[in-house]
Amino acid sequence: MRLPPQPGEWLDRSAVLPFRFEGRSYSGFAGDSISAALWAAGQHTLGRSFKYHRPRGILTLANHDINVMLQTPQAMNIRGDVEALRAGMELVAVNTAGGVDNDRNRYMGLLARFLPVGFYYKAFHTKALFPLWERLIRNFSGLGKLDLSKPALHTPKRYDFCDVLVIGGGVSGLQAALHAARAGAQVVLVDENARSGGSASFQFGGSVAGLQALRELQSAVAAEPLIRVLTDTTAVGYYADHWIALIDAQCMTKLRAKAVVVASGAFELPAVFSHNDVPGVMTAGAAQRLINRYAVRPMQTAVALVANSEGFTAVLDALQAGVKVAAVADMRSQGPTCAARDAVREAGVRVLDGWGIYEAHSGDSGRRVTGVTLARLLADGQADTSTKEHVVCDGVIMSVGFAPAANLLYQAGTTMGWSDTVQQFVPAKLPAGIFACGRVNGVYDSEAKALDGQRAGMLAAAHCGFGSQHDVPHVPEALRCPSHPWPIVAHPQGKNFVDFDEDLQLKDFYNAAQEGYDNIELMKRYTTNGMGPSQGKHSNMTALRILARIIGKTPIEVGTTTARPFYHPVSISHLAGRGFTPERHTPMRALHTQAGAVWMAAGMWQRPEYYAVAGRSRMQCIREEAMNVRQRVGIIDVGTLGKLEVIGPQAAEFLERIYISRYANLAVGMTRYAVICDESGVVIDDGVVARLAEQHFYFTTTTSGAATVYRELSRLNTLWRMDCGIVNHTGAFAGVNVAGPQARQLLASLTSADLDGAAFPYLGVREIDVAGIPARAMRVGFVGEWGYEVHVPAEYGAALWQALMQAGTGLGIRPFGVEAQRLLRLEKGHIIIGQDTDGLTVPREAALGWATKLEKPFFIGQRSLQAIAKRPQKQTLVGFTLDIPGMATSQDSHPDMPSESHLVIVNGEISGRITSVAFSPALGHVIGMAFVTPALSAVGTGLPIRLTSGNMVQAKVVALPFYDAAGARQKEVSA
Repeated sequence: MRLPPQPGEWLDRSAVLPFRFEGRSYSGFAGDSISAALWAAGQHTLGRSFKYHRPRGILTLANHDINVMLQTPQAMNIRGDVEALRAGMELVAVNTAGGVDNDRNRYMGLLARFLPVGFYYKAFHTKALFPLWERLIRNFSGLGKLDLSKPALHTPKRYDFCDVLVIGGGVSGLQAALHAARAGAQVVLVDENARSGGSASFQFGGSVAGLQALRELQSAVAAEPLIRVLTDTTAVGYYADHWIALIDAQCMTKLRAKAVVVASGAFELPAVFSHNDVPGVMTAGAAQRLINRYAVRPMQTAVALVANSEGFTAVLDALQAGVKVAAVADMRSQGPTCAARDAVREAGVRVLDGWGIYEAHSGDSGRRVTGVTLARLLADGQADTSTKEHVVCDGVIMSVGFAPAANLLYQAGTTMGWSDTVQQFVPAKLPAGIFACGRVNGVYDSEAKALDGQRAGMLAAAHCGFGSQHDVPHVPEALRCPSHPWPIVAHPQGKNFVDFDEDLQLKDFYNAAQEGYDNIELMKRYTTNGMGPSQGKHSNMTALRILARIIGKTPIEVGTTTARPFYHPVSISHLAGRGFTPERHTPMRALHTQAGAVWMAAGMWQRPEYYAVAGRSRMQCIREEAMNVRQRVGIIDVGTLGKLEVIGPQAAEFLERIYISRYANLAVGMTRYAVICDESGVVIDDGVVARLAEQHFYFTTTTSGAATVYRELSRLNTLWRMDCGIVNHTGAFAGVNVAGPQARQLLASLTSADLDGAAFPYLGVREIDVAGIPARAMRVGFVGEWGYEVHVPAEYGAALWQALMQAGTGLGIRPFGVEAQRLLRLEKGHIIIGQDTDGLTVPREAALGWATKLEKPFFIGQRSLQAIAKRPQKQTLVGFTLDIPGMATSQDSHPDMPSESHLVIVNGEISGRITSVAFSPALGHVIGMAFVTPALSAVGTGLPIRLTSGNMVQAKVVALPFYDAAGARQKEVSA
């Protein structure tokens, strides 16, 4: 039930938030968590367990378990314990068939004896039973239900930096941040909770004196200009050089710090006894959070199971909230004196030293605890059943120990040691720049935690060059033990749960060890302890104690499992990022749009696919653009090509190592086709290399390969240490290809340079002025016509395009797009890397054997190509033609038209595949290229091609190129 306003509550009672859970209406306040609002409304069964579908309620209320895992239509696997309540939420529990109250799978508990630990490792050895088990387990597995119709969530990545990062906003973390900032360091403080304060914000012990001290500390931190506080933010992973991944609801932040203070606290561990998972059985921290943060009375009558002063503090808070405490069972044979313990006794509460809970009872429904059986504990931790006593209650408060939240310390490389005094692992040797304080450092008393935080903050600041490490305060050694060495009371009937995520019981660990899984890492994998969404936060330490007792070793000898990122589950949307695709545009984009460009993606670039004309179909536009190049003159924007320079005494030798052809003998003022292979001899890119001077080369790459080629060349030059430099001009230069019978006449009208065939031969390169713009012009012919590829500084790209279009008005100039270019190059038999090649294609298969100079001293992929040359060729690229009546007038696809990747089928076997195919308006029939087996490569051979419909069409192998085999049109203008 809801309590009157509490001094430290997080609620805004003026904002009432209606919501629905499992089809029923509820309401809460702004500031409520979902679990707290439901508990306040009397809804105590909040979920069902993963394996046995047992009723589950609040356990830790701290995101250390998944008893309350919920789903909305928009989001799955919501942690109800920490998720803020929002108005209008439509919530259901995950992992149920029929809801939490009427889960049809609740009878799985009756099959528990047939589903022992590791059963799934033994159930699949029979092929006959595998389909049955697969169907059953697939139906039962998984927690949330994914709705693919819902819009994707966009969570961008951000980057941040600070001098000191403090992880954890409890008293020690706040003190660390404050004293690091006072020393002059820039500090970021992150806390996974909605507000800072840690345990000081809910562990009051019936008095608000500590709350006032906390608020003063929080105010001091807020007033410090060098501190940024990030709440609702979890540090999920530590990486090299103090690189920390931070997750909040909106994004992932990748933060780099000079020093890191880990003040992440500790996980409160549930005690292990029979039926310890019944709703109403909760940790002391959960009860105190309900009372002091959310103003909810957790139960009417409680029994407390304690083994530390924190447990007595929780009893005092419960009493303050009107809870009747029927008894306190202190698992210690003689509990040390402390103020909280004395106050509990003075309140008239019965305290039983050396007692524990043997069993919890829940009536027939199993949906709420109705009482417990207490028993005196023997020296070995077993219950003396002759002393059993039944106590009626509707809630159990447990405070028997803690486990340090040391995952990030482990990931950072910290060497951990074992402290018998506090019964936990504590840092023994911290890496440089890593500091720990508070409970994770084995410090539990309030004053000591404050001093420990001051110490860590000052040391972290000194590590960054601020302040001095000589004035740090002394932290007194711990004098009390907050954790019981064996917080377990075994019961012969079982149901002693250790890992609530996985429904693992005490007996499961004994069975695993009996079967030989007596190593901590093996036991984890065999039992799946710690492999649920909570990742062992509430169970790993208890499992370690169990294994230590089984094999007769100490906890430090048993060791811990490997702590890997992420420390806390992270949604796929956070890992994926914003989901945006960066686009690059050439300087002529606005001019293309004005001309009717229809855009397409080419790598990261946007390029005109074709230029739309009113009354013309897409196919008509493409064919007309191609014919205009063949008959008149056209221009295409090629500024997306990679454009690189290599300059220096060893520039030629560098290119000799990179490309498969020779370039040391390339004459100044000339160009040469260039192909790059990887170490396995596979073709990965091509382009043109131009020699501008003896030690100066300018070369192009494919549009999609520019960044990769530049990165790889830079890496190789760093590795080889050659005397040359590489410059990437891809974005600095615009490029236009002018092609067609009227290309020379068009360019001549804009330049004073000599464009005669002898002065500027085919494959030549010249630095000239075009329309008053300094340019590099190359006589290359990818489309098979007289052409010039003109590169100019990017700021002049639009001016060059406009000048060419204006000068070509009387010559029938027309821009052409990528699709027309692809058609034109296909007519010439020129390949496109990635379309006419794949991840296994070597040069000789792609008809590039002529370009491969195996006799060179060295080039990338040479050794592999030499080995491949000795083997029979498996496939070769050939040209083919196909006559399809009506294709010349077809405006769209034809049913008998093959497509790229259609297969060549001979005698029922795959014998090849099409890489490129199109109807050629210049030739009047369908042309294409295909990889086929050598037996099918001879000119005149028939190629049976299977269409998508399953029908077969017969093509014929022909010699390449299809158009202008002699290449005359690229060397002299036709009459």
